[in-house]
Amino acid sequence: MVFVLVLGMGGMPAGAAERPVRILALGDSLTAGYGLAHRDAFVPRLQAALAARGDAITILDGGVSGDTSADALARLDWALGDQPDAVIVELGGNDGLRGLDPARMERNLTAILDRLAQAHLPVLLSGMYAPPNMGTAYAGAFRAVFDRLSRRPGILWDPFFLDGVATHPDLVQADHIHPDPAGVAVIVRRLVPVVERLAQQARAGRSLSGGPG
Repeated sequence: MVFVLVLGMGGMPAGAAERPVRILALGDSLTAGYGLAHRDAFVPRLQAALAARGDAITILDGGVSGDTSADALARLDWALGDQPDAVIVELGGNDGLRGLDPARMERNLTAILDRLAQAHLPVLLSGMYAPPNMGTAYAGAFRAVFDRLSRRPGILWDPFFLDGVATHPDLVQADHIHPDPAGVAVIVRRLVPVVERLAQQARAGRSLSGGPG
């Protein structure tokens, strides 16, 4: 289910009081907030940070714990049913944990990005690394997928969703994978400026298409 967290518009200038930019966060348990109270999960924390800055942005929660890139591709059209203006793509972690073929992951992620491009939706792609126990050959092939996808025209690129968190035991849960509330705060703080750029791209796209913006 996609949950909509709406940012109030009180106090905003008249020109900004039109429909907020709707950004779908398409991801796995890192987006869904596995192991956390709802208020501490990525989407609510990102929404709160944007609201504190007065940004007219609504985040749509499209995170499903356990999803691989194939799972997300299979539900993509359903997730797009809420008509987002832009998309954050945070996927690949479960492909790596399960040791799935990086070439298959690349096909799935490419299909997702192709579908979003066809819909003229700006994209923020967040990268991932394979678990170290998968070996250097697998890790290299896995990471190369994201390096290639990051060079697609028009992609906003966040090299690693868990940057500044993954190697800090005090910022992750007992499973040593998922961020704790403090870790989520680090991720949100890093991504807010990039999400604002994503929203700017979406507004520009609205203007070009003659839609509200």
